[in-house]
Amino acid sequence: MSTWKTVLLGTIAGSTIFLGLPMGRLRNPHPRLKAFLNAASAGILLFLLFDILENATEPLQTLVERAHQGTPQWGRFAGLSAVYAAGLAIGLLSLLYLGNYQRSRRSSHAIGPGAMAVAEATEARQSALQLGMSIAAGIGLHNFSEGLAIGQAAHAAGGLQLAVLLVVGFALHNSTEGFGIVGPLAAGGVRASWSYLATAGLIAGGPTLLGTIVGTAFTSQYLFVAFLTLAAGAIVYVVAELLFTGKRLSAWDITIWGVLLGFLVGLATELVIVAAGA
Repeated sequence: MSTWKTVLLGTIAGSTIFLGLPMGRLRNPHPRLKAFLNAASAGILLFLLFDILENATEPLQTLVERAHQGTPQWGRFAGLSAVYAAGLAIGLLSLLYLGNYQRSRRSSHAIGPGAMAVAEATEARQSALQLGMSIAAGIGLHNFSEGLAIGQAAHAAGGLQLAVLLVVGFALHNSTEGFGIVGPLAAGGVRASWSYLATAGLIAGGPTLLGTIVGTAFTSQYLFVAFLTLAAGAIVYVVAELLFTGKRLSAWDITIWGVLLGFLVGLATELVIVAAGA
């Protein structure tokens, strides 16, 4: 397959992330709707985490099975294990300490009592916007690995059909992940600007195209595992933040139902991909 056709496939797979983003323009949603959208976002991301870790762990499991069969590759196993652990730690801890740093900077500015309410509202808005962008970054890391798979499949012998199936499946996945980005915005009562939503969409969906281009050039299992585990670490942090927000909204029953529905929506998209033969 020609390079420009491969790039087109990557663009299609990544662009569907924009389908769910207009939900971020809701005006003053009902409190229970806020809680539900926030929780559904967490549920979608929980399934994505499950899917990511399954794919990231598979190369390690394969190496352990080969060792059991008498053909060990301990050097490769050690290298991939180190990449796995480092990616997970960096993805999780970088968001933790970045968030702490940003909060400390905002709280360091002394304000008078009369401005306290305004400061708290601004803090809540900034936290919601940052959390939404963190979700976009985590999805983007995951989508880079999906792009790698598309690029490698497109340039493999007889890989055109597989590449197209991958694009259809990943596009379907991304169409639900857009809702994951705007969930915390609804929970925070934030009506995002179009420029914010466009930036979040590019951060989340753009890496699919970038990964596709890289995947056409070379194959690297280390790179594949690195980006998957970076995404997993980021999503662990984000899901914890979303569940904390759900608890704070005093709608725990809605939160649990929303998480369940979001997870099942993610599962449904995965089953469609499997049914298509990808």
